[in-house]
Amino acid sequence: MAFPHRPDAPELPDFSLLKRLARDQLIYLLEQLPGKKDLFIEADLMSPLDRIANVSILKQHEVDKLYKMENKPALSSSEQLCFLVRPRIKNMRYIANLVNADKLAGRTRKYKVIFSPQKFYACEMVLEEEGIYGDVSCDEWAFSLLPLDVDLLSMELPEFFRDYFLEGDQRWINTVAQTLQLLSTLYGPFPHCYGIGRCAKMSHELWRKLEEEEDGETKGRRPEIGHVFLLDRDVDFVTALCSQVVYEGLVDDTFRIKCGSVDFGPEVTSSDRSLKVLLNAEDKVFNEIRNEHFSNVFGFLSQKARNLQAQYDRRRGMDIKQMKNFVSQELKGLKQEHRLLSLHIGACESIMKKKTKQDFQELIKTEHALLEGFSIRESTSYIEEHIDRQVSPIESLRLMCLLSITENGESQGPKMPDCLKVPRDMAYVFSGAYVPLSCRIIEQVLERRSWQGLDDVLRLLHCSELAFTGVTKEDKASSESLRLVLVAFLGGCTFSEISALRFLGREKGYRFIFLTTAVTNSARLMEAMSEVKA
Repeated sequence: MAFPHRPDAPELPDFSLLKRLARDQLIYLLEQLPGKKDLFIEADLMSPLDRIANVSILKQHEVDKLYKMENKPALSSSEQLCFLVRPRIKNMRYIANLVNADKLAGRTRKYKVIFSPQKFYACEMVLEEEGIYGDVSCDEWAFSLLPLDVDLLSMELPEFFRDYFLEGDQRWINTVAQTLQLLSTLYGPFPHCYGIGRCAKMSHELWRKLEEEEDGETKGRRPEIGHVFLLDRDVDFVTALCSQVVYEGLVDDTFRIKCGSVDFGPEVTSSDRSLKVLLNAEDKVFNEIRNEHFSNVFGFLSQKARNLQAQYDRRRGMDIKQMKNFVSQELKGLKQEHRLLSLHIGACESIMKKKTKQDFQELIKTEHALLEGFSIRESTSYIEEHIDRQVSPIESLRLMCLLSITENGESQGPKMPDCLKVPRDMAYVFSGAYVPLSCRIIEQVLERRSWQGLDDVLRLLHCSELAFTGVTKEDKASSESLRLVLVAFLGGCTFSEISALRFLGREKGYRFIFLTTAVTNSARLMEAMSEVKA
């Protein structure tokens, strides 16, 4: 279900501009170190960098060799070394070891550190402690927004959740504020702003300060985006802890979508090698099934395969001229579609095998019972058995978290497992058991254009003091822009929430744009919790 938009649906802004800006700024920074240089890249930045500036672009700007920053020492013979890193202490130690080893060997080179998206004082302190602060030049690559799809922007900061929500570290708030400032500079002011959560409130306040400092940047500009929502992940942990059942969510849960692409192994490709596949709206097959409940996907793909075969079969009765046209105009497209179809059928089969092995139906039944607040005793027994069998400690922890949060029943969805083929409600993303709370909040606030009448909800969420509305003084918003809604998830958002809001957009005539600190799912959430420093 690609969720075809209504004829009156507003056009999405062109976010390719963000990529061009990031690329130009990186090239400018690399050129600050004239001549040949080797580039050391932190592992986490390799995929985002590849989406912005590939190897050939880097080579054009005199980057000679590329190194992944790992524990083992790098053997570069270049006279100039450039380091592209996240602002992390361990990276500073890595650079310091390399520079100090050069000093011991009596070797002089030029060193440049490029922090992305910003540098932190703590990092400079480490460079000073290590005695190399004067030997390196430091710069910032303010690359904090990567367009993963036409409607999805990611800050690619998976550590945001752990740093802020688990360790209380507020250093990324400034990055969020600057990101919102960049968007309002490029796409005009946001007439209506709503937020919920402590992090959302702090980000909003800092963003407003930046707006005041740069007064005039967006003055007189017509807004392209009418509404912006800022949501903290801890307002709705339930959605992020649930197993996903829409296709894109299941692909993420099963294979891990990283930076908009996925590695399909031999079990999917039906060959002896893995394949990296970009998953976005350009993949026509994927775009039609991404938001679909998994129970419908096989039927759709087999129908697609039959249609494709029928198009191939048309060749039989063709004369030479028709065959020539067919080969030049249609064959390439059909082959591409056939390749994508085979991949997604392979992915579905692989998901089915894994889920059958894990007794997925029983797991989903337990989750839905927890969400709806019944059969608690049976659910508790299932979780205890899960722990006894030592199936997966992370999974057991996830189920215990879900039990703990939903003890009084969380469901606000209609009981409709029979309405998955033609969904009538956002609850279809969890088989009818539950509407993602984050999405229900957005729906209700958009209807009211405020938090009015939602006092009980805010009290239950312990957010009475943390919900806010901001309206810009000059409201030149067109009716089209008022149907464009930017939703910023602070601490990560799931593909289930994205699918639910795409559905809501189609039903109510909105188009949603998603901005997230990173795409998340239950496994990533649990891993972040187990990584917290003691």
